[in-house]
Amino acid sequence: MDKARKQEIINKYKTSENDTGSAQVQIALLTERINHLNENHLSKNPKDKHTRRGLLQMVGKRKGFLLYLKEQDIEAYRNLIKELGIRDTAK
Repeated sequence: MDKARKQEIINKYKTSENDTGSAQVQIALLTERINHLNENHLSKNPKDKHTRRGLLQMVGKRKGFLLYLKEQDIEAYRNLIKELGIRDTAK
């Protein structure tokens, strides 16, 4: 992901003026990276186990952020998963 795309995502999901690390921003950035790996890299390199492991780690990290956001602000959580097109987390 290039700097321009990353800044575009941050601007779209930030909650305040200088926000770069809120749960919403981090979830959106991880989702972008996960989608990029799935669509581009792993479809062309299906035997790349190291990248697949990194992908699973990112999915786990995103799940943690989603659970945190769900506990803190359920409405923001619902809006974010609807906007990003990801499934509701268990629990």
